Amino acid sequence: MPQSSNPVRLQRSELAVPATSEKFFAKAAAGSADAVFLDLEDAVAPERKDAARAAAILALNDLDWGDKTLAVRINGLDTPWAHRDIIDVVSACPRLDLILLPKAESAFDVRFVDQLLTGLEREHARAKRVGIEVLIETTKGVAHVEEIAAASGRLEALIFGVGDYSIEMRTFDTTFGQPNPGYAVRTQGEGPPQRHWNDQWHFALARIANAARAYGLRPIDGPYANFADEEGYRNSCERAAALGFEGKWAIHPSQVAIANAVFSPSPELVAAAEGIEEALNRSVAAGAGAVGHGGLLVDMAHAKLAAILLGRHRAIRERDGRRGTR
Repeated sequence: MPQSSNPVRLQRSELAVPATSEKFFAKAAAGSADAVFLDLEDAVAPERKDAARAAAILALNDLDWGDKTLAVRINGLDTPWAHRDIIDVVSACPRLDLILLPKAESAFDVRFVDQLLTGLEREHARAKRVGIEVLIETTKGVAHVEEIAAASGRLEALIFGVGDYSIEMRTFDTTFGQPNPGYAVRTQGEGPPQRHWNDQWHFALARIANAARAYGLRPIDGPYANFADEEGYRNSCERAAALGFEGKWAIHPSQVAIANAVFSPSPELVAAAEGIEEALNRSVAAGAGAVGHGGLLVDMAHAKLAAILLGRHRAIRERDGRRGTR
């Protein structure tokens, strides 16, 4: 995996907060989301773009966000507001961690933002480097996701934007993130046929996850619009985790705890990883390598997996300790 100079961040949950909804800022700052982004794009009407940008700057500077990762979703590069979003927010907000770029469709899009950030950091002598996360939410974005992933050393995360992607694919889904019952097959073989739902977004999700891992980035799943459907959201998180994603957007505070739980190693996985490490350490000390453990043959590949899992577990425990949570 390519080495990255970017900071290691937990991003199990990323809470979306419209920059025009100032009443939610303090709640988001005090909540349990790993990351928060203030939205200047889809959640803001055109006539309120300037006011939303000003409100986001005040919130970033005036509230105590603790150890959360803070991002601002700017407007698209093809709009009249994008350059001013970047210039004003980065110039005024030393607390900012990430610029969230929507509708990334090429490596050039990312490099353009990178160069603008470089100039602003030099101009203002910023102590903190600003990272980039991008939304892969168009057909061109998915088609070019590998070159996007390799575009910049500032890039930290790829996020699947299922809403706009659904629109471009013309699937006519009205609730973004939920399975489409039309994408189903009938089982064959013994017994009566059963209707089996498939995942119509598997191709895009798997390609984004693979590109992110290939270039040392965090793959993050996007929104699940029906926030009242907690079980559906949990299932969506589990599907993403099974594909290698390490976090998911939350469009409502009620989704944060679910994402944090699903994208944290379970106690069973932690115990299994600790057992594998102990067994392999004993085996190596005895001059051997692979060893039987719990009915399985475990080797150095299992050691790598255990180290990754336990490292994530320790990072979560440290975060919870700083926040005084369990």
